[in-house]
Amino acid sequence: MRSGLERSSRRAGTEGRWRRRALGVAAAALVMPLAAGLTSVGTAGAQSLGTPGGNSTVQSGPAGTISQVDWLTDRRVAVWVNSPSMGIPIQVQLLLARDWNAKPDAKFPVVYMLDGMRARDDENGWTIETDAEAFYADKNVNVVMPIGGQSSFYADWLDQNNGQNYKWETFLTKELPPILESQWRTTQTRGAVGLSMGGTSAMMLAARNPGFFKFAGSLSGILTTTTLGMPQAISYAMSDAGGYDADAMWGNPTNDAWAAHDPYLLADKLKGVSLYISSGSGTTGPYDQPSGIPGISTNYAGMGLEILSRLTSQTFTTKLRKLNIPATVNYRPSGTHSWPYWEFELHQLWPQLATALGVEADKPGCGVGGAIAPVANGNKWIGDCLTGEYPVAGGVAQDYRFGRIFFSGGTGAHAVAGRVGGAYQGANGPAGVLGFPTTGELGTPDGRGRFNHFQKGSVYWTGQTGAHAVSGPIKDEWVKQGWETGPLGYPNADQTKLQGKDGLAQGFEIGTMYWSQPTGAQAVRGLIMKKYGELGWENGWLGLPVTSEVPVKDRGAFNRFQNGNIYWSPASGAWSVKNGPIFDAWASVGYENGRLGYPIGDQIDVPGGTQQNFQHGVISIKDGKTNIG
Repeated sequence: MRSGLERSSRRAGTEGRWRRRALGVAAAALVMPLAAGLTSVGTAGAQSLGTPGGNSTVQSGPAGTISQVDWLTDRRVAVWVNSPSMGIPIQVQLLLARDWNAKPDAKFPVVYMLDGMRARDDENGWTIETDAEAFYADKNVNVVMPIGGQSSFYADWLDQNNGQNYKWETFLTKELPPILESQWRTTQTRGAVGLSMGGTSAMMLAARNPGFFKFAGSLSGILTTTTLGMPQAISYAMSDAGGYDADAMWGNPTNDAWAAHDPYLLADKLKGVSLYISSGSGTTGPYDQPSGIPGISTNYAGMGLEILSRLTSQTFTTKLRKLNIPATVNYRPSGTHSWPYWEFELHQLWPQLATALGVEADKPGCGVGGAIAPVANGNKWIGDCLTGEYPVAGGVAQDYRFGRIFFSGGTGAHAVAGRVGGAYQGANGPAGVLGFPTTGELGTPDGRGRFNHFQKGSVYWTGQTGAHAVSGPIKDEWVKQGWETGPLGYPNADQTKLQGKDGLAQGFEIGTMYWSQPTGAQAVRGLIMKKYGELGWENGWLGLPVTSEVPVKDRGAFNRFQNGNIYWSPASGAWSVKNGPIFDAWASVGYENGRLGYPIGDQIDVPGGTQQNFQHGVISIKDGKTNIG
């Protein structure tokens, strides 16, 4: 990698004129490869991490506040921020700094990692396609990865389009920072790194918001957007990548908004920003599959787009040179428009980014000893240590690249990691409802899941349900019913407080467990649960369940509730029976085992009273008299 702007013996003036002429020709010639190339930046094939599946907390609040938090690991968290400008909650995922746990009072600089043209709505491409999560694990910065923004260029659009009200610049520079600073221990020292579309945006946002970023890195970005042919190329690419209309973004190509967002035309605004610019040549590189034609890989679209990125980057850096604005420029001799090269560049740029943000580039030394050492040495998957041991409530902990190890005198040392570690972090770790771990991570007997046991509960995970803590009387009843192999299956939600009642509820794969002091812990599931929901759940007239599901004849079942019952059988369906004279009359003739059989409808009002229909008869109450017919 070469630093500075001393890249060529050619005179800048001649070089700049040639590049501008070549750029116009190239942009026109490469419109189709550009569109396909931007399409190739897609991040397909990864499991969703941004939907419920970790430790999820939903919070209500006004615009500009956090609406939901979902802990994915102990230092990776999805946060939904209510955006006043966009009118919806916007998800960002955070990779928290190395010392986040060890130094709970510390604050950290922040790096924005911007995605490509086909940014997905569930996860940022940097964590899908690269080692960014593991790479940043030992870096003392908070990393912000916006989720979504396909074809947006992270800009404020002039008009709504394709179901989106894009105001990304406002969100990233005005709405998000106060949340990061007040709730996520983040300072105002910031950097931005982006690939492809995100590289364009990193330079554009840094230039349009003087002083906001101390570092801006463009990896294969398009760094002049108004040169002959470029608006048309970008427009075609945006249409192909999601059906977006570039006119809704910045108007037609003559609109001043195009010039107002062009990194080339804004270059003079980048004085004082530490800049890093890279691109390949488009020819076959170490991460490409050769096509059989010398220098040409099978990634034809990526070749065309990388050539265009190189040309626009050269034009841009020539402008920087004329303005005496220093930059680190890395023009690789080969390589196409693809993720392995951007991962490589992330590693290359880190020392410069660290210097700009005022943090050490290298991980400090740390040692492994005491009771924690055998656990670390016996679980190599947890990686290298990132911190020394530090105190936690009643014991100590130590952070590793892929998890943490906790120790207390009463429990010994145990590793907690991954999605289980995220649920544990979301439950406030040793100081929370679970206490210290009493086991390492273990596999479930059915082979579907993983779990850790803790002093006061457990965390269970499967790929379908996510990781969720189970504790207290709800766990006790779940255990009695057979753990994950019982009728409820695995937990698929966290325990929540009941609204308007003093109690708890927790969702499982096949039902919900309710608990209150008067009723105890009881499970409701299947079609009985569906009927319970139709009648208003715990806030309906039935109240809370007082039994779990009880099997009865003909493969039927029932639950008793505070104010009534729900009975179900395959032949009759699920129906409620209120406590009172109709239920008492039905009981007098043997419930479902008697001559009336199961209910086939709910209680209804009739002239002069009430009535309920059963399989083989009717019970009515009229003028205070009970009739069984």
